[in-house]
Amino acid sequence: MVSFVLAADGAWSGLDVAYLLGGILFLYLGAELLVNSASKLAVGFGINPATVGVTIVAFATTAPELFVSTVGSIGISDDIGLGNILGSNIANIGLVLGASALVRPMSIDKEILRKHGPFMFVAAALLVVLGLDGTLSAFDGSAMLVLLAAFTGYLFYNARQNDGEVAVTEDVELDGDESATLRDGAILVGAGAFLLAGSMGLLEGSTNLLQAYGFSNLFIALTVIAFGTSLPELATSVVSAFRGESEFSIGNVIGSNIYNILAVIGILAVVNPITVRTGVQSFHFPILIGFTVGAIALMAARNRISRVSGVLLLCGYAVFVYALFP
Repeated sequence: MVSFVLAADGAWSGLDVAYLLGGILFLYLGAELLVNSASKLAVGFGINPATVGVTIVAFATTAPELFVSTVGSIGISDDIGLGNILGSNIANIGLVLGASALVRPMSIDKEILRKHGPFMFVAAALLVVLGLDGTLSAFDGSAMLVLLAAFTGYLFYNARQNDGEVAVTEDVELDGDESATLRDGAILVGAGAFLLAGSMGLLEGSTNLLQAYGFSNLFIALTVIAFGTSLPELATSVVSAFRGESEFSIGNVIGSNIYNILAVIGILAVVNPITVRTGVQSFHFPILIGFTVGAIALMAARNRISRVSGVLLLCGYAVFVYALFP
């Protein structure tokens, strides 16, 4: 089904409004369920919540990017898949981190930043380097998937070495049994389904409007589709920040940006090699690197992301979107 990405008639109807509102509702419900279940699973398995944010939560909220990019890239245009990921990663930093910090200033887990921040930069740099020849080939995609496997293995190795010991030494009391763990796991899967359905609903309702005004596939992918597929990260991170669980917000953004490139672009390039336009190389790639380096530097410089920093991130994202308009 491709209609939720690019509707054929370009008409804005009452059904589109229903999709839009329903998508927002499903995204919020999915974010609430995801944060609750992931928090309990983190304690139940003795894993640091920040690690869960970088792995389980980040991978779950990356599902919309994977689904939309795959269908859009194969069924419509390379611009949909690549533009969605570039726009989503920039939105994750400027919009998601900025909005989360605006809701509540977030403390930085320096250990998580030290371990995972470099992977976020390496993933972005690898995408740029591999795309400079104008194509992301099957070989390039395979290289990304190999790095993804190494990153995932590294995460779980550290979790087994450190997180379990932290849970024991802090004498965390587990108030659930095996059935509770299974229930939380089922809720986590259900939350991912809510997030995916919410993203699809929002995209179905929102993209038709821009099509009616003749905007290009790349513009729609970088803005509306990227915003729509970033809403799970936005909803999850804002809810986490509001509840004082900043480790989920920051871990979610870092992990999502890594998975977006290594998993989504990696799979897309293997299945269907991607053409990289000259404009993407000269404009969008530098913007991606700038936001990535800026976010890491901002988090490394201080122990928290303040509301002022959140406003700056949001303003930076607004300038990026404004610059995309023809």
